[in-house]
Amino acid sequence: MSWYFNQWRRNHILRHEAIPEIIWQKLIHLRCLKGLRLEDLQRLHELVLLFLHIKVINGAHDLEITDEMRVTIAIQACILILNLDLEYYDNWIEIIVYPGEFILDYDYADDTGVVHHAHGIASGEAWHRGPVILSWQDIAHTAHSPPFPARNVIIHEFAHTLDMLYEGANGCPPLHVNMSALTWHDVFSQHYTSFCELVDAEQETLIDPYAAESPAEFFAVLSEVFFESPLILQQHLPAIYEQLALFYRQNPAERWANT
Repeated sequence: MSWYFNQWRRNHILRHEAIPEIIWQKLIHLRCLKGLRLEDLQRLHELVLLFLHIKVINGAHDLEITDEMRVTIAIQACILILNLDLEYYDNWIEIIVYPGEFILDYDYADDTGVVHHAHGIASGEAWHRGPVILSWQDIAHTAHSPPFPARNVIIHEFAHTLDMLYEGANGCPPLHVNMSALTWHDVFSQHYTSFCELVDAEQETLIDPYAAESPAEFFAVLSEVFFESPLILQQHLPAIYEQLALFYRQNPAERWANT
């Protein structure tokens, strides 16, 4: 009965709710969607409709959230789960969008119980039970003139929500049965150590140096590059690319190569 109800509800939403066509046609040209086939875009369209139905997107500091803003966020959130499931985003509801960067100022306890104080300027923040917090200024800027190394604050923060599903934010999301936890750990640990050494030595890096902050940030930044610059990631960090392709069940490098 529960399955039937969920299917009925899903079909009802897809029949009675819609994305303005002019907005959809504009946004399907986002960089992270490059090379998607028509059937992939149709599946993404359905995911976006369902996502927008169950999530609440609120503006902070009197920011008015338009339909285009809502769809922009939803599309880039849903590309991560295109071949997974919307249930990966089940444990939270709200997205808060600030006009620009915002100030973090709070205490938190780490996995060992030690309390830390966070204070600084951020363009995004994600919590296990929500909300996901985003800066619209950063979203709009990278959508129109993506920097190098690739950045995408939406993909970054939603990758954090996936990471937190398994034993907290540790750089390892819940892996599929066809994946090896040992291989994931070895690949990411070795590359993270090497990357931190480059950053400490102030050498130029392929990806945003912020990835050296923690294994969780390393995973989130690499997820950005996986969708925004997949050919570069595949060429320079093939073992990382392979693991991310297995987890996300996507091969964006192949899509890009065929366009």
